[in-house]
Amino acid sequence: MASLSARFLTPPLSHTAPSSSARPRTRLFAGPPKVAQPVDAGRLEPRVEERDGYYVLKEKFRQGINPSEKVKIEREPMKLFMENGIEELAKLSMEEIDKEKSSKDDIDVRLKWLGLFHRRKHHYGRFMMRLKLPNGVTTSAQTRYLASVIKKYGKDGCADVTTRQNWQIRGVELRDVPEILKGLAEVGLTCLQSGMDNVRNPVGNPLAGIDPDEIVDTRPYTNLLSQFITSNFRGNPDLTNLPRKWNVCVVGSHDLYEHPHINDLAYMPAMRDGRFGFNLLVGGFFSPKRCAEAVPLDAWVPADDVVPLCKAVLETYRDLGFRGNRQKTRMMWLIDELGIEGFRSEVVKRMPHQWLERESSEDLIKKQWERRDYFGVNPQKQEGFSYVGLHIPVGRVQEDDMDELAHLADIYGSGELRLTVEQNIIIPNIENSKIEALLKEPLLKDRFSPEPPLLMKGLVACTGNQFCGQAIIETKG
Repeated sequence: MASLSARFLTPPLSHTAPSSSARPRTRLFAGPPKVAQPVDAGRLEPRVEERDGYYVLKEKFRQGINPSEKVKIEREPMKLFMENGIEELAKLSMEEIDKEKSSKDDIDVRLKWLGLFHRRKHHYGRFMMRLKLPNGVTTSAQTRYLASVIKKYGKDGCADVTTRQNWQIRGVELRDVPEILKGLAEVGLTCLQSGMDNVRNPVGNPLAGIDPDEIVDTRPYTNLLSQFITSNFRGNPDLTNLPRKWNVCVVGSHDLYEHPHINDLAYMPAMRDGRFGFNLLVGGFFSPKRCAEAVPLDAWVPADDVVPLCKAVLETYRDLGFRGNRQKTRMMWLIDELGIEGFRSEVVKRMPHQWLERESSEDLIKKQWERRDYFGVNPQKQEGFSYVGLHIPVGRVQEDDMDELAHLADIYGSGELRLTVEQNIIIPNIENSKIEALLKEPLLKDRFSPEPPLLMKGLVACTGNQFCGQAIIETKG
C-alpha cells in the first residue's frame, strides 16, 4: 500500500485579488446527500472476489443483475488485452463474429474495456476508439499518429475532442486494431480502460503549469492517477469490474475548468497546518434519469495520498455498488444508501492506515471569482510567452486539421496541445514574437477561430445520429 504514495512539494500559491465584475461568477456546489436508512452489517460484505487475477461477482449476489454484468461474468473483458484475445478476434470477419453470441458480445460490449465502441446501428463494422489523455495534454507526434490512423478510413474517419479533455477517433476497422495498439504505445498513448465500467480520463486544469493564477499544477496528479488506473498501460484488473463508469478530476484553478461538481471524485485544493492537500467531493454525475452534484466527503488528504485515496474510494464502489438497474448503479446511489458518513467509514477501512482526516477549513479556491475565457491570446506565467485558445466547432476535426494543428504546435509552440472539457484546443508556450504570425495562419482564420462569437463559445455537442444509436438529430455537421 505504501508504494501508492507519491511525494509532492507544496506548490506556490496565487494571491491575486478576485475581480469585482458584476458578471456571473463560479461557485462550488455541495448540496447534502439524501438521508440514509440504517444499513445491515451483511450489506457491507464485498460483492466481488478475486479469482485468477480478476475480480468477479460472487454467486450469491448475481440475482437481478443487469445484462452487462452477465456479459462480464461469461467472459472477463480484460482478457482481450491482458491475454491477447484481441489478436485472434481481429482475424475474424464480422460475419464470423456475429454467428456466436460470445464473439458478438466481445465486439459490442467487452471491447469497450479496450476503448473500442462498435457502431452497430449506424456504422456496422466500424469502431470508435477512445484514448486516455490525462489532463488533456498531448503532443504533436501523438496528434499526427492519430491523424494517420483516421486518414486510412477516408470519409468514415474523423476525430472528436471530448468533454473529458480527450480524443476519440472514428471509422476504425477491427482488423487494424492490434497494429493501432502498437502504434499508440510507440507514441506514449493508450486506449485501455477508457470505456464501459472503468475509470474515465482524469481531468485537470487545461492551463496547468502556464496559468499565472493557478492554484496548483494538476498534471503530476492526473498523470499519477492515470498510471495507477491502467497500471502504466499494462492493465489493472483490480479496477476494471466497477458497477458503472467513474469520473475523477483534480482542480487547479479558481475558474473550475475541471467541472468538479459532476465528477465521482473531485480533489479540491486546500491547506492544513502548512501542508498542501485536497478536500474531497464525491458522487457527482449526469444521466438520463438523474443528475447529482458532488457532495463533500468531509475529508482532506495530503498531496502524497492522492492515489491511495482514489484506490480506497474505487474499492468501496467496486465492492459495494449496485449491479442491477443500470440507471441506478452510479456511485451516488451507493452514497445515498450508506449515507455520507457510512460511505466515508468504508473508504477509511480501505485506506493504508485506516485513517482519513476531516475536511480542512483552509480552502484555496476563491468563492467569488469571474470565470476567465481561455480563447485568444493570453499571457503565461513564463515571461515572454503566451497561449492561444482555439474554438473547435462542436469538437469535430478531420485528418488534415489534426496534421495542421500539430504543425502549428511545432513551429510556434513547444509541440504540445491542450484539450478542454468544452471540446476546444489550446496551443501553449508560444513566444510573444510569434503571436502575430500564428494569428494569420489560414487554420485560425478559416476553421478554428481564437475569437469565436458569443453564442458559439460555450457550445458543446454530443455525438449525434451519424454515429450514436440513441441520438435523434445530427449534431456535428
